[in-house]
Amino acid sequence: MAGPPVPNEGPIQGSKAAITILVMAAALMATVDISIINVALSDIRASFGTPIDQIGWVSTGYMMANIVVIPMTGWLQRRFGFRRYYATSVLIFTIASALCGTAWNLPALVVFRVLQGMGGGAIIPTSQAILFSRYPRAQHGMAAALFGLGAITGPLLGPTIGGYLIEWASWHWVFLVNVPIGLAVAFAIPRVIKEPGFVPDTKPIDKVGIGLLAVGMASLQYCLEEGNREGWGDSNLILALGAVAATSLVTFIIYELETDNPVVDLRVFKNRSYTAGTGLNFLTGLALFGTSYLFSLYCGSVMHYTALQIGTIFLYAGAGQVLLMPLIGRFMGKVDARLMLLLGVAVVTLSQFTATHLTQDADFFHLLMPNLIRSLGLGFIFIPVSVAALSDLPQHQRGNATGLFNLTRELGGSLGTAWMGTVVANGIARHSTSLGEHINIYDSASQMQLAAHGAIDPILGIANQVRTQSMVLSFEDGFRLTTIAILCGLFMVALLKKPKPGPPPAGAH
Repeated sequence: MAGPPVPNEGPIQGSKAAITILVMAAALMATVDISIINVALSDIRASFGTPIDQIGWVSTGYMMANIVVIPMTGWLQRRFGFRRYYATSVLIFTIASALCGTAWNLPALVVFRVLQGMGGGAIIPTSQAILFSRYPRAQHGMAAALFGLGAITGPLLGPTIGGYLIEWASWHWVFLVNVPIGLAVAFAIPRVIKEPGFVPDTKPIDKVGIGLLAVGMASLQYCLEEGNREGWGDSNLILALGAVAATSLVTFIIYELETDNPVVDLRVFKNRSYTAGTGLNFLTGLALFGTSYLFSLYCGSVMHYTALQIGTIFLYAGAGQVLLMPLIGRFMGKVDARLMLLLGVAVVTLSQFTATHLTQDADFFHLLMPNLIRSLGLGFIFIPVSVAALSDLPQHQRGNATGLFNLTRELGGSLGTAWMGTVVANGIARHSTSLGEHINIYDSASQMQLAAHGAIDPILGIANQVRTQSMVLSFEDGFRLTTIAILCGLFMVALLKKPKPGPPPAGAH
């Protein structure tokens, strides 16, 4: 029997089914919002008459706030309790969604998106922490599977849902659709989630740590979001913010390891499985967000697909994952998680290798297959890595650890997206120059290509062909690099400790 309640060790109680439905709805709402906005940017730009180089702030503002809040969720949970903090975050997210849907210009929309990111950043890690606190350790596999249906499926469904909402109504509804769901969830949280014995953490607030974290993470996220658009080394702003991010985050790490009451407890990385799991989760974010961005860009620029057509591909690809993840959850505890992770990394690697063979003549099936394979592979990664990284930790560390764990996935996605944007942009210029050196309009092969594509103006026809082939080769470079990056996950799997048999530890319920 566990001893008397101590601060922040009180377990979550309440109907397991009701809590599961509640947190899945909240997590799905928050994760869909991350990707749903991408298909609406063109319509928002047209509505406000915004220059193309400024519309990115709609996404950048959200992600900067999101990535600052995520690592602080553990401290905020200890300070205010799961129930109060969760309900407040959902309510902030919902109110901000309503404001976004009624925004009258771009600056107002960006401000409301920052507010939305402050609420949304807490939803995903807190949802996962609540599930792991409510479910016994023996059922953490199923808890991770249920959470994964929202956290992984949301980004895949976002483009599809956004495409239909814009097709049927307007861009405003990609935000307003959150309002009824958010209000229902915020209303239900205090009535469903019980936290008996909770004692708030009243230790002094780590103001220095919060300041360093906010400045460092916001600067880093801005660099990742805007660096490719502004030219990385060619932009004095990017160079300055990069230096600010590096200085702030290094100072933050040193300070947090030395202070008695850190806002983010980095000592959790002493656990080898947690460290390896967060590293693999970083690669999961790259595979989920970075490769989705790369593929969406390919379909739009090379295949000239509409947002709705691209969303349909992601919808079909994600359907298999929805069916697979609960099955994987049932096998957790019966099969070594490391074997599932090996399979998952191999399958996701295969998906990216398959994508390297895409051409401008690819049909729907060939575009669907890499995404379907990737979706299935991620199902074999997401659940086991969550269990391997978080289940071995004591209850008092899990809230903090869950925030950091989710942060690594967000950083993986941000870094992957920035990286792929740079690879494609630089690759187009490089391959265009290389191909142009070998083109001659009087060459018989060139004449055959022009005739096959119905070109009337030989010069214009060759220029279009060169640009298209340059884009295809650049995307091949991107898919090839992601193949190598994801393959590095095998090293992370090798570092994971063998799961411990036996009953769950005290406090895991």
